[in-house]
Amino acid sequence: MTPITPDCKLGFIGIGSMGRPIARRLLESGYNLTAYNRDRSKAEALVGYGAVVANGIAELASNTNVILSCLANDEAVRNVYAGAEGVFANARRGTVVIEMSTVNPETSRELYRLGAARAVSVLDVPISGSTPAAEQGTLTLFGGGERKIFHNAEPIFRAIARQYFYLGPSGSGTTMKLVVNTLLGIGMQAVAEAVALGQKAGLNRDRLFDVLSHTAVIAPAHAGKLAKVARNDYTPQFAIGLMNKDFRLILETAARIQVPMPVTAAAFQINTAEAADSTEEDFSAVIRLAENLARLDSHKEKRF
Repeated sequence: MTPITPDCKLGFIGIGSMGRPIARRLLESGYNLTAYNRDRSKAEALVGYGAVVANGIAELASNTNVILSCLANDEAVRNVYAGAEGVFANARRGTVVIEMSTVNPETSRELYRLGAARAVSVLDVPISGSTPAAEQGTLTLFGGGERKIFHNAEPIFRAIARQYFYLGPSGSGTTMKLVVNTLLGIGMQAVAEAVALGQKAGLNRDRLFDVLSHTAVIAPAHAGKLAKVARNDYTPQFAIGLMNKDFRLILETAARIQVPMPVTAAAFQINTAEAADSTEEDFSAVIRLAENLARLDSHKEKRF
């Protein structure tokens, strides 16, 4: 088992909207970090913080002790880890992988098995939190895999997260992430319907949003959205396309284990309707869709 110390050589694959601030915090915490991204310019943006840029995944895997990845979907994860140029074919024996993407739990378990065959320890440690939380180091992490490997990686977790939890064997972390995002997605749809109801019934939109944000029924993850939505600001902190992907993962998992989720299925359809127009806006854009469906004209951009 690789000891996790500040002089440990980290590799980070996937320098996107979440990967970039996480990698930056690790660099600022004193870690030696090599970065790789298909768009090399994104990895090069970390050079000023002390990162080394790898020319490929094989190069990164063969020269690091701990590999983190934060990728878009299951296909991207498999492409990074499998194959002759992938992580497993090139990583050293004893390497620890911390895979942080939101993927199907079956994909996490597949990576665990492939890693074990190469004497590589794989943890699934998906992220809960938005881009600002990643920048501030206040993320929440859910861990699956071997307990001793998870605890050994705690110095890394402390550098990027406010709290982190071990859930159980491989796939447990990604399962917990799907549970959390079920509530996140359904909750936003509930907010959307409630604010449309209030406006159509005659409440002042600004006052409605302000008062609602002070009530106990609004979850912290949704509270921060209300002030932005009141200004019709849907700048992405968690893109609706990603929420849509997570809804699909949730419903696929539910179907496999025979769990009825009718409310989630309905929320997915509404989310899909809004995502069809733009996958890059924040997932709170379902509020605008609810306003449009209620034939309200208080927001700036008409969609129908």
